[in-house]
Amino acid sequence: MDNASVSLTAADGGSFTAYLARPSKPNGAAVVVLQEIFGINANIRGIADDFADEGFVAIAPDLFWRQEPNVELNPASESDRERATALLKGLDQQAAVADALVAASYARELPEVTGKVGAVGYCLGGKLAFLLAGEPGIDAAVSYYGVMIQAALDRVPAVRAKLLLHIAEDDHLCPPEAQQAIRVAADAAADRIEIMSYPGVGHAFARRDSQPFNASAAERADAATLALLRSELGAG
Repeated sequence: MDNASVSLTAADGGSFTAYLARPSKPNGAAVVVLQEIFGINANIRGIADDFADEGFVAIAPDLFWRQEPNVELNPASESDRERATALLKGLDQQAAVADALVAASYARELPEVTGKVGAVGYCLGGKLAFLLAGEPGIDAAVSYYGVMIQAALDRVPAVRAKLLLHIAEDDHLCPPEAQQAIRVAADAAADRIEIMSYPGVGHAFARRDSQPFNASAAERADAATLALLRSELGAG
């Protein structure tokens, strides 16, 4: 596996970086990895590397570049959490979706990519993965504990790609009433949207080397994610 930082050109002008992990044994597919609110930190780079180990080209675009390029924050630091929250509040999510599509297009042109491109996001990135499931150029999407999906359920009819939502039942950022609203909306699009629930675990259960990490839940979620991506992206 090789990894590097690459420069991309935004659709509305300007340039931004993305972390690119290229597999030694490519399976023909690519995955856009969508960050938490903590930027392209070691956790996100590690996730991209894990996908590359599974044969996927993985690209993680810097979605905060318009505010502050190359942010790397530590979820365990209170000051970093405050800074991350401020960056989230200042984020233009539609511009972030556009940037993710630029990353998808870049990956699609790489020689290792002969098949399709998916998107996998965490926290903030989970919401963006939900939005990307309705965009041409994304062939499958996975959302881990996406934040505020319940406020965007009017986008459900636009979902065109297979979408898997991992919902932590004890997620303080997605309370029971929000989870129920998401389930009702997903039921109306059951041919395209699948929900997997995780009782007894909270937000960020798949973030390794952190207090919220739950190994059994993360293993279950990651196995389902890989199965969906392999099926929908034509990974060899």
